[in-house]
Amino acid sequence: MTALLRTPARWLGAAFVALALSASSAAAADRERVEAFLEVTGFDVSLESLKFSAEDAPEMLGLDAGVFGYSWTRLSGEVFDVDLMHDMAVDILEQTLEDDKLAHAADFYASDLGQRLVEVENASHMDPDDTGKQEKGAELVAQMVEEGSPRLEMFKRMGAAIDSSGTAVRAMQQIQMRFLLAASAAGVIELRVDPEEMEAMMKEQEPALRMAVAQNALASSAYVYRDFSDEEVETYTEALEHPDMQEVYELMNAVQYEIMANRFEALAARMSELDTGQDI
Repeated sequence: MTALLRTPARWLGAAFVALALSASSAAAADRERVEAFLEVTGFDVSLESLKFSAEDAPEMLGLDAGVFGYSWTRLSGEVFDVDLMHDMAVDILEQTLEDDKLAHAADFYASDLGQRLVEVENASHMDPDDTGKQEKGAELVAQMVEEGSPRLEMFKRMGAAIDSSGTAVRAMQQIQMRFLLAASAAGVIELRVDPEEMEAMMKEQEPALRMAVAQNALASSAYVYRDFSDEEVETYTEALEHPDMQEVYELMNAVQYEIMANRFEALAARMSELDTGQDI
């Protein structure tokens, strides 16, 4: 399952579970079907890849993960425990993912094209070399612009469909704020701005961030789907634009955002164990 995670900072997030919980619980899927859904769509691998986002945590606090040595690897591995994140996702989806929406998405991803897409998406999620992928993808985008390729517009539509509510950028900013505030509360850092000032700064930076996210999404799509034909990319784009699929992605994004926020807050609380501090 394609996703908007792994952008410039390799993560997005916000507390949008309230939105997710607005889904009808009367027709919610059972746990066994949710587990099967995670596997056939590749969402389980997308969740597993969230562990890579912990690599960016010290940098966001103005710290160097290298000074912690193995203790950082141990701590981040414990907090971003794959089984724990998987169970968190299943717990939420079991209550919120409507059975008919699950079936619609699962049917597409279970198709021959869908499984080929999941295979390359899973490989991309588990490849931590974002810089290399972005560079190669940017080269492909430049080539498409030069040739006037229709794929470029398809990838733009794909990005719009995946984040149909336009919450990705604000999600990135809100999870970063939650992380900084949690780190401050844990005594890991000392904030020199209050939450209102931080919010204003993020608002000012939002247009530039939106542009960067859009550019990265294009490069990522160009790279990941480089071996698919124009017809296959168009088929996938249309599938993502279906109203049922958009509802599924809105929920999937909300689940990932909340798990990210939850884990980063937990990481901030436990970073005090590493016995370091720095003004920010």
